[in-house]
Amino acid sequence: MIEKIKSPIKYFLYARKSSEGEDRQVASVTSQIEELKDLAQKQGLEILCILTEEKSAKAPGRPIFNRMMTDIKNGRAQGIICWKLDRLARNPVDGGEIGWLLQESTIEHIQTFQRSYYPTDNVLMMNLEFGMATQYVRDLSENIKRGQRKKIKDGWLPHKPPLGYLSNRFNSNLPPIHKDPERFILVRQLWDILLKKQCSINTLFQKANDMGLTTTKGTLVVKSKFHEIFRNPFYYGHFSWKEELYPGNHEPMISRSEFMLAQRIISGKRPDFLNKHIFAFTGMVRCGECGASITAENKKKEQKNGNTHHYTYYRCTKRINPACTQKTIRDTELERQIIETLDKIEIPSDFHKWAIRSLKEEQGKEVNNNEEILKSQRRKIDNCKKRLNSLFEMRLNNEIEKEEYLQRKNKLVEEQSKYEQLIADTHHRTRSWLDDAEKFFSFAETAKERFENGNLIAKREILACLGSNLTLIDRKLNIELQPPLHIFLRYAPKLRLVTDRLEPDQVVTGQRVSTPLLDQDELWWRIGDSNP
Repeated sequence: MIEKIKSPIKYFLYARKSSEGEDRQVASVTSQIEELKDLAQKQGLEILCILTEEKSAKAPGRPIFNRMMTDIKNGRAQGIICWKLDRLARNPVDGGEIGWLLQESTIEHIQTFQRSYYPTDNVLMMNLEFGMATQYVRDLSENIKRGQRKKIKDGWLPHKPPLGYLSNRFNSNLPPIHKDPERFILVRQLWDILLKKQCSINTLFQKANDMGLTTTKGTLVVKSKFHEIFRNPFYYGHFSWKEELYPGNHEPMISRSEFMLAQRIISGKRPDFLNKHIFAFTGMVRCGECGASITAENKKKEQKNGNTHHYTYYRCTKRINPACTQKTIRDTELERQIIETLDKIEIPSDFHKWAIRSLKEEQGKEVNNNEEILKSQRRKIDNCKKRLNSLFEMRLNNEIEKEEYLQRKNKLVEEQSKYEQLIADTHHRTRSWLDDAEKFFSFAETAKERFENGNLIAKREILACLGSNLTLIDRKLNIELQPPLHIFLRYAPKLRLVTDRLEPDQVVTGQRVSTPLLDQDELWWRIGDSNP
């Protein structure tokens, strides 16, 4: 049973429409209001007025939201009812204001469809939720880039492969890129002809036509494509992306030595991209002075004693402003600064275990709390089914006309679908928030070690996960931490200080760790409260 709140608190019911990603499952502002009014009635919450808005929460500046916050500060209302927490804010400015007003008890209660938030609750975890909502917005615009980085990290070309290979999106039994059963052997034969007979591109073009080699669309391969084919490192197991060379995970068609021989046959010289080195952070950082991209290059220094040393430097490309005054920075210094940032957010392993165990307990409570909601939604679905059956019987008996039947049927089907989606959403959110928290805690614990011991691709991926808006100015790398990692930046030093004074078995026991943590920071101790 849901306990009724006996207080004089007045509430704004705030509903915001979004068409972003998974939020499409919320049919409309109207459906939000309907469900939230029902919830308010069950809990005895007094709704002062209903506010609706269709403006995105990606950035500050929503007029209805701002008016609501002003009215709350003026004491007109003390609570907010909304569908989900991210209906209120998906940017750090609005999220921070809500968190502060709740912490100061200006807002006494926030009620969502699934949870309650009070001033005495876990501020850290609320900030985590707002942080993850902000990150979700960023992910919307960075989705393609993130997908590309993931593919590159896993060794897969992030776009359509060349002739002889196929992309796989649906068959789980095949890798993302696999051999084209029709064309792989034909292209391989062309490589053999090139290597054995040392013929020209024109000859290869004619041989391909004689074989009947076509594109996946069934058209003949144009002659210009043959220059691309026989200069493409993809065929020996690597791929080029934004002028950088990466090792691939696909099955090579030829060996690297065969590829090098082919280049000499075609042009008599080594192609430019083979002279390029793989650098970890190119294309990720911009110059803080002029905004141009940061590139990298290798330099060789010969000493008088005959020893030769090789160095890697990062520098501004100066494509925007040739007069840019920024100096080069060694790769070792750049990595040192990244490690320094990773060190600041690093949390002890024992605390990570304790935090996740505590959050799992909270997840169990949430599952129990959601059971009443799920039962109500299931009853509504059963009611829709009964009404549909009755409606069908009425139509069979010619008690209603076809048009009326279809109209009422469509309305009931839509209503049933809405409740089914709500059930799915409830299950998903119960599972997903803990998964997201686990990812952030795990990253904070292990990222530094993985960066120090990882290869170039691993280091690149860790930096991408660490922050965005990376700028380099006066040999200083500025990183805007991804939400909610900035929270770890605040609390990690205190956690390490506390855990250093305790035995390992004391650290993971909430009772033993509570006193020193409470002494350190009251806000941090709220991690032990009830609402994640």
